[in-house]
Amino acid sequence: MVRKMGVYSVLAFCLFGLFFYWYLFYFADTKLPFEYEGSKADPATFLNGRELMLSEEYSKIRNLLFFLSTPFEWLFYFLLLLFGFSKAFKRWAESSSKYKFLQTAIYLIWLSFFAFLATFPLNYISYTLSKTYHISTQSFPSWMKDELIDFWLNYGTWLIIVPVLYWLMKKSSKRWWLYGWLLSIPFTLFMMFLQPVVIDPLYNDFYTLKNKELETKILALAEKADIPAQHVFEVNMADKTNSLNAYVTGIGSNARIVLWDTTLNRLNDNQILFIMAHEMCHYVEKHIYFGIGGYLLLSLLGLYLTYRLMNWATKRWGKELKITDVADIRSLPLFLMILSMLMFAASPFTNFASRYQETRADKYAIEMTKNPEAAIASFQELSRSGLSQVNPPFLVKIFRYTHPSMLDRISKLEEYEIKLKNK
Repeated sequence: MVRKMGVYSVLAFCLFGLFFYWYLFYFADTKLPFEYEGSKADPATFLNGRELMLSEEYSKIRNLLFFLSTPFEWLFYFLLLLFGFSKAFKRWAESSSKYKFLQTAIYLIWLSFFAFLATFPLNYISYTLSKTYHISTQSFPSWMKDELIDFWLNYGTWLIIVPVLYWLMKKSSKRWWLYGWLLSIPFTLFMMFLQPVVIDPLYNDFYTLKNKELETKILALAEKADIPAQHVFEVNMADKTNSLNAYVTGIGSNARIVLWDTTLNRLNDNQILFIMAHEMCHYVEKHIYFGIGGYLLLSLLGLYLTYRLMNWATKRWGKELKITDVADIRSLPLFLMILSMLMFAASPFTNFASRYQETRADKYAIEMTKNPEAAIASFQELSRSGLSQVNPPFLVKIFRYTHPSMLDRISKLEEYEIKLKNK
């Protein structure tokens, strides 16, 4: 039975991958609708022939890697359970220490190490792909450093969460999901508060904007929006990527608006001011707090469904999965697999909410700056630098895109530009 379940799971993964390969490379139509041809949203008007070809190639491969990596994670956790690796990790942990917390820490380091090894090939392929298409400028040692930082941050986070979670499971087999969710609220807020000042600086250097003339313009824009900003932060990303970005991070007194130095190098002041106005909207309209609220509500539902599904799977296939009790640490791969599946299933809804907020931010920014020409040029440059598809396939958009497509964004700006000229 175990062998049959293993074969079926691998076969299901292969069929899933083949479907998305067929969908992305043969079925999905990314051509521009005829009514947008020749418009400023038409990539042929701002990309040359080679850039058009590369953007299609790069996007298809990158999207395929996304749709392969997520179910591969499920397959990995499932096979760990099926072939007794999770049971072995627990046995090794128990033979190494008599203290419960140390046993959990040892179990987690084995699980984390095997997960790192299993996912490394796909991560490396993604890295080399971005290097090949000149998106990434990062050296291999620098990339490995970031991978190792990811590893230890994830391990440290799970070392805090897992002992508490499994203690709750033992104390309350029917309510652990609720108590775990209640404890996750202050933990989530605390991590959001720490993100800009503790976690992000592990990867990059942050400093106040060097261009003081531009900073003055941005702060004047912030004052116009009633934002009590004193500094705009710049981050050195040019040694890692050619892509452009800006974002809002943190909460409370640690909230920051951050610009990548690549954005500063590639865009002019008016284009940057539009992007800054866009980010200011997220602050003004409290999008970060709405996002946290939505995340917490979804996590409540997710933990409840995980509780129900873990109990059902343990009763139905406990023998095959080598799990006798949900509260046993051996069930952790099952917990992670179910949680990952639920997050993937929820992504169309969370992405839809995010795209709505981004649309609001675009509208806010253009009304504040009243410079559609600069706004359109900034989005065109974003497309060029990231080799992103202007009109992505439907499934890619709903499962991957937290922002509206460039077709949607640029066409709306062009409509605003026409209205402005007709006034």
